[in-house]
Amino acid sequence: EVQLQASGGGLVQAGGSLRLSCAASGSTFDDYVIAWFRQAPGKEREGVAYISDIDGSTDYADSVKGRFSISGDNAKNTVDLQMNTLKPEDTAVYYCAADSQIILSSISNPNQYDYWGQGTQVTVSS
Repeated sequence: EVQLQASGGGLVQAGGSLRLSCAASGSTFDDYVIAWFRQAPGKEREGVAYISDIDGSTDYADSVKGRFSISGDNAKNTVDLQMNTLKPEDTAVYYCAADSQIILSSISNPNQYDYWGQGTQVTVSS
Protein backbone atom coordinates (compact mmCIF):
# COMPACT_ATOMS: atom_id res chain seq x y z
CA GLU A 1 0.00 0.00 0.00
CA VAL A 2 1.37 3.39 -0.95
CA GLN A 3 1.63 6.25 1.54
CA LEU A 4 1.82 9.79 0.21
CA GLN A 5 3.50 12.83 1.74
CA ALA A 6 2.83 16.26 0.28
CA SER A 7 5.09 19.24 0.87
CA GLY A 8 6.03 22.63 -0.50
CA GLY A 9 3.08 24.86 0.27
CA GLY A 10 3.40 28.37 1.56
CA LEU A 11 2.52 32.02 1.18
CA VAL A 12 3.34 33.79 -2.07
CA GLN A 13 2.34 37.02 -3.76
CA ALA A 14 0.20 36.99 -6.88
CA GLY A 15 2.33 36.31 -9.91
CA GLY A 16 4.78 34.23 -7.92
CA SER A 17 5.63 30.54 -8.06
CA LEU A 18 5.61 27.53 -5.77
CA ARG A 19 6.61 23.92 -6.27
CA LEU A 20 4.72 21.17 -4.48
CA SER A 21 6.10 17.68 -4.09
CA CYS A 22 4.36 14.37 -3.43
CA ALA A 23 6.59 11.57 -2.17
CA ALA A 24 5.51 7.94 -2.13
CA SER A 25 6.58 5.33 0.38
CA GLY A 26 5.60 1.74 0.98
CA SER A 27 5.28 1.22 -2.75
CA THR A 28 6.27 2.86 -5.99
CA PHE A 29 4.08 4.80 -8.38
CA ASP A 30 4.29 1.97 -10.95
CA ASP A 31 1.13 1.93 -13.07
CA TYR A 32 -0.56 4.59 -10.94
CA VAL A 33 -2.33 7.75 -11.90
CA ILE A 34 -1.13 10.49 -9.59
CA ALA A 35 -3.16 13.65 -9.18
CA TRP A 36 -3.14 16.96 -7.40
CA PHE A 37 -6.44 18.19 -6.02
CA ARG A 38 -7.20 21.37 -4.14
CA GLN A 39 -9.94 22.50 -1.82
CA ALA A 40 -10.70 26.06 -0.89
CA PRO A 41 -12.89 26.91 2.11
CA GLY A 42 -16.54 26.29 1.37
CA LYS A 43 -15.80 24.70 -2.00
CA GLU A 44 -15.67 21.15 -3.30
CA ARG A 45 -12.39 19.37 -3.85
CA GLU A 46 -11.21 20.17 -7.38
CA GLY A 47 -8.84 18.21 -9.59
CA VAL A 48 -5.93 20.32 -10.79
CA ALA A 49 -3.41 18.12 -12.57
CA TYR A 50 -2.88 14.47 -13.38
CA ILE A 51 -0.05 12.26 -14.59
CA SER A 52 -0.08 8.62 -15.63
CA ASP A 53 2.92 6.51 -14.67
CA ILE A 54 1.98 4.10 -17.46
CA ASP A 55 2.67 6.44 -20.37
CA GLY A 56 3.63 9.75 -18.79
CA SER A 57 0.57 11.50 -20.16
CA THR A 58 -0.64 14.56 -18.30
CA ASP A 59 -3.83 16.56 -18.07
CA TYR A 60 -4.84 19.77 -16.37
CA ALA A 61 -7.92 21.63 -15.24
CA ASP A 62 -8.71 24.52 -17.56
CA SER A 63 -8.18 26.96 -14.73
CA VAL A 64 -4.47 26.08 -14.46
CA LYS A 65 -3.50 25.19 -18.03
CA GLY A 66 -0.41 27.08 -19.11
CA ARG A 67 0.49 27.97 -15.52
CA PHE A 68 0.90 24.63 -13.72
CA SER A 69 3.05 21.69 -14.73
CA ILE A 70 3.02 18.18 -13.26
CA SER A 71 6.04 15.90 -13.53
CA GLY A 72 7.24 12.62 -12.10
CA ASP A 73 10.65 11.37 -11.01
CA ASN A 74 10.69 7.58 -10.89
CA ALA A 75 14.13 7.47 -9.30
CA LYS A 76 12.95 9.57 -6.36
CA ASN A 77 9.39 8.21 -6.39
CA THR A 78 8.00 11.73 -6.37
CA VAL A 79 5.51 13.74 -8.38
CA ASP A 80 5.89 17.50 -8.39
CA LEU A 81 3.50 20.30 -9.25
CA GLN A 82 5.19 23.48 -10.48
CA MET A 83 2.82 26.39 -10.08
CA ASN A 84 3.64 29.63 -11.87
CA THR A 85 1.83 32.93 -12.26
CA LEU A 86 -0.18 32.17 -9.15
CA LYS A 87 -3.45 33.97 -8.57
CA PRO A 88 -5.37 34.62 -5.35
CA GLU A 89 -8.01 32.17 -6.56
CA ASP A 90 -5.37 29.42 -6.44
CA THR A 91 -5.45 29.70 -2.64
CA ALA A 92 -6.45 26.32 -1.23
CA VAL A 93 -5.24 23.24 0.56
CA TYR A 94 -3.54 21.07 -2.03
CA TYR A 95 -3.60 17.28 -1.83
CA CYS A 96 -1.83 14.62 -3.84
CA ALA A 97 -3.69 11.42 -4.57
CA ALA A 98 -2.96 8.18 -6.38
CA ASP A 99 -4.63 5.03 -7.56
CA SER A 100 -3.93 2.22 -9.98
CA GLN A 101 -7.56 1.66 -11.02
CA ILE A 102 -8.55 4.99 -12.50
CA ILE A 103 -11.24 5.29 -15.16
CA LEU A 104 -9.68 7.96 -17.33
CA SER A 105 -13.01 9.46 -18.38
CA SER A 106 -13.57 10.29 -14.70
CA ILE A 107 -10.02 11.20 -13.79
CA SER A 108 -11.15 14.34 -11.99
CA ASN A 109 -13.47 12.47 -9.61
CA PRO A 110 -11.74 12.38 -6.22
CA ASN A 111 -13.79 9.33 -5.22
CA GLN A 112 -11.71 7.26 -7.64
CA TYR A 113 -8.54 7.74 -5.59
CA ASP A 114 -7.86 5.47 -2.64
CA TYR A 115 -4.56 6.97 -1.53
CA TRP A 116 -4.20 10.52 -0.31
CA GLY A 117 -1.47 12.61 1.19
CA GLN A 118 -2.07 15.15 3.89
CA GLY A 119 -2.87 18.60 2.58
CA THR A 120 -0.43 21.43 2.15
CA GLN A 121 -1.67 25.01 2.32
CA VAL A 122 -1.07 27.36 -0.58
CA THR A 123 -1.95 30.99 0.02
CA VAL A 124 -1.64 33.59 -2.72
CA SER A 125 -1.91 37.18 -1.62
CA SER A 126 -3.11 39.93 -3.93
